[in-house]
Amino acid sequence: MTDAGPALAALVAAAADPAAIVAILNDHRSAFDRLIGLVFTGVGDDAVEAEVPVTPGLLQPYGLVHGGVYATIVESLASSGAALSAMRRGQSTVGLENATSFLHGTRGGTLRARATPLHRGRRTQVWRVEIRDDDQRVVASGHVRMLCLEGGATVAGESLALRRDGE
Repeated sequence: MTDAGPALAALVAAAADPAAIVAILNDHRSAFDRLIGLVFTGVGDDAVEAEVPVTPGLLQPYGLVHGGVYATIVESLASSGAALSAMRRGQSTVGLENATSFLHGTRGGTLRARATPLHRGRRTQVWRVEIRDDDQRVVASGHVRMLCLEGGATVAGESLALRRDGE
C-alpha cells in the first residue's frame, strides 16, 4: 500500500461502506471544491456523485454558471473516482487531461454530477462526467485522463497524500 497517510488508510478500511467513503471525500475536499460548494453525495464501484448549489459567486458576467465551475466539477469527480479505483492496487493518480464541454446555459438551482469510468487500466484511467441541472438536462460533460502512479511516487518533490486544507 502507498504511504499516503491516514486518510488513505481510512478509505481502505471503509471500502465496503459507501456512506463512510462519501464522508471521507467530503472531509478532504480541496479549498477550491469547498469554495464552489461541491459536496459529494454518492459513491460506488463505478460512479462518484456530487452536487453544487448555484450561487451568485459562480456566475459569469452574463449571469450564467461560469465554465470554470463545470471544469472544476468534472476534474474533482473524475479525480476522486480514479483515485478510489487506483488505491485498491496501491496506486495514486494525477491528472493528464481535462476536456469539458458546455452544452446549455443555466442560471440557478443545483448542479448534479455523476462520474463513471470509461477505461481503468494499470497505467491510465479515463472518466466521463455529466452535469445536470434541476430539469435533468445535461448542461456540461467532460472527460479526464488520469495517470496511475505506483505507491511511494513523488510529484513536485513530495509523496502524494490526501490532505485537509492547510496541511
